Amino acid sequence: METDISSNVSLIRQRMDAACSRCGRDPQSVRLMAVSKTVAPERIRQALDAGVTLLGENYVQEAREKIPTVGHAAEWHMIGHLQTNKVKYVVNLFDWIHSLDRLELARELDKRAGQNNRRLNVLIEVNVSGEESKSGIEAIQALELVRQVSPLPHINLCGLMTMPPYSDNPENSRPYFQALRKLRDDISAAGIPGIHMDELSMGMTDDFEVAVEEGATIVRIGRALFSQASAADAGGTAGSR
Repeated sequence: METDISSNVSLIRQRMDAACSRCGRDPQSVRLMAVSKTVAPERIRQALDAGVTLLGENYVQEAREKIPTVGHAAEWHMIGHLQTNKVKYVVNLFDWIHSLDRLELARELDKRAGQNNRRLNVLIEVNVSGEESKSGIEAIQALELVRQVSPLPHINLCGLMTMPPYSDNPENSRPYFQALRKLRDDISAAGIPGIHMDELSMGMTDDFEVAVEEGATIVRIGRALFSQASAADAGGTAGSR
């Protein structure tokens, strides 16, 4: 059975719009990212044909093979953990980096971006749950990292990203999304020159509606978009749980 990617995109957007309606948000304030790790180029092109404009990859080596084949009809976002020694590859592949979690990485991104006459859009990945298995900086350290990154001329720090603990109940993700939004607001209130924390990258297939209700500006959807199961069957509306 072939996946109807176009129908899945449409259903996901309907669910995003409904979540926006429940909390009084403009649907245009939330963007859909198709997480395309392990997805073949021809299926990614189907998502592009269905109106997807953001693509997310987790692994540098896979992206190095895939992005030149698919091309740059959409924005490419690096959403996986990034090793410092891989930065030399990502600065010419990706438009956004979602996984900044340390000053050493920021300095390398800044250096390589400068060498390529680029200014990278970057999000700080925050481990709001404190799980040892998760990447990301601890929430209590995020403001200091923002202060350290702010002078770097080739880094455009745009916001925060997180991934809550897995749960089969999307409501269990809500406190973590709320915590990230509060952290974003606290950093914005600090008034650090040149910093505009507009973006919150949070929410995936099982909890994206809750994320939208809590202020997400980018939701990262893979399984509900590319799998054979209909997007209507993946998860459900936040209000039904």
